[in-house]
Amino acid sequence: MNLSAGQVARRKTEKKLTVDHFSETALDAILRQPNPRTMKGHRNLFYMILMYDTGARNSEILNLSPKDVVADTESPYIIIHGKGKKIRLVPIVKETVQHYKSYMSRFHNGSMDNIPLFYTEIHGNRQPMSDDNVTRFVKKYALQAQNSCPEVPDRVTPHMFRHSRALNLYRKGVPLPLISEWLGHSNLQTTWIYAYADIEMKRNAIEKATVANHPLRNAQKFNAAELDDDTLRRLYGLK
Repeated sequence: MNLSAGQVARRKTEKKLTVDHFSETALDAILRQPNPRTMKGHRNLFYMILMYDTGARNSEILNLSPKDVVADTESPYIIIHGKGKKIRLVPIVKETVQHYKSYMSRFHNGSMDNIPLFYTEIHGNRQPMSDDNVTRFVKKYALQAQNSCPEVPDRVTPHMFRHSRALNLYRKGVPLPLISEWLGHSNLQTTWIYAYADIEMKRNAIEKATVANHPLRNAQKFNAAELDDDTLRRLYGLK
């Protein structure tokens, strides 16, 4: 790029290497908010459970049909239709399978018809649930959960379920290449954000633990450039 006289090139702002997430303690508080005895509460609870367990994008969950859930097997999994029409198989835990079967019994009468797994019903017509609807109930439950759990962030979005699951898996020792494949990332570099985020969290925790009067902060400082040649020779044993 050619610069005119006196013009200074601006440095690009470095991208912040962190992700918005919440802890498993916060997740537990959020999942306690829906009332599963009601239809909406039951649906919303299972939606959040599936979103976290699979680490799938909100759009990928909304595009699921009952046939995409392979539950009656020793190793249950979900068939995710990702970006670029790429398909990946994502394992789910057996507890999620139990929630799935309960949900299917109530919302699909056990049928495996090729209709959206999650839907809204208006005047008897079933329509795919919108991402706006998901955003609304996630926000509502998160605000309610803050009353009992201070770890719940002020702002919780559906995508944070994906980030939080991936980050928690990484912190428990799951290798990044496996997380990358599980998330459906086309490039491993995209997944490195979780490693950077983990380092940043550790740094922040250490900074907070290192109080203002800590010896590391109060250690005497000197500038070697200010020492004369004679003193330097003595310090390094050259005289």
